[in-house]
Amino acid sequence: MADEQAQPAGTAQDQVQQQFALQRIYTKDLSFESPASPGVFRKQWQPKVNVDLNTKSDRVDEQGNFEVVLTITVTAKLEEETAFLVEVQQAGIFMITGIEGENLRRVLATAAPTILFPYARENLDSLCVKGGFPPIMLAPVNFDGLYQQALAKSQEQGAAAPTGDPEVSH
Repeated sequence: MADEQAQPAGTAQDQVQQQFALQRIYTKDLSFESPASPGVFRKQWQPKVNVDLNTKSDRVDEQGNFEVVLTITVTAKLEEETAFLVEVQQAGIFMITGIEGENLRRVLATAAPTILFPYARENLDSLCVKGGFPPIMLAPVNFDGLYQQALAKSQEQGAAAPTGDPEVSH
């Protein structure tokens, strides 16, 4: 009894320990299209490249597991003709405990996609090369910066931060 009274409130026994652990990384979906082949290979290769990035997260179970899906779509055009369109959905299951609310949304929108990005980038590059095109070497992405931009944009539009189960989309 004396030992119980001697411990100050807020010790490790009273606090839920924060945990962020990768459980699995996998490719959820791949798509490659080259609608202008083979004619596109006879043209000078100076494409306009557009890269779209999106993240989405969903709670998988009540044990703290979340699926995070990073979708990257790359479209390369020569003039108005689409040379190729490639899309990768790189996913992971992350166990996250002891992190709630805004901090949980931040982890799902920044830390998890940062882990998934190199795998998605490698899949994109490989698909392009196998499709007969030069490699796509995407620059690293600052997911923290993207998250801050999305927050600022939602605040400008007067939208409140989402509540409940996180579903993050950028």
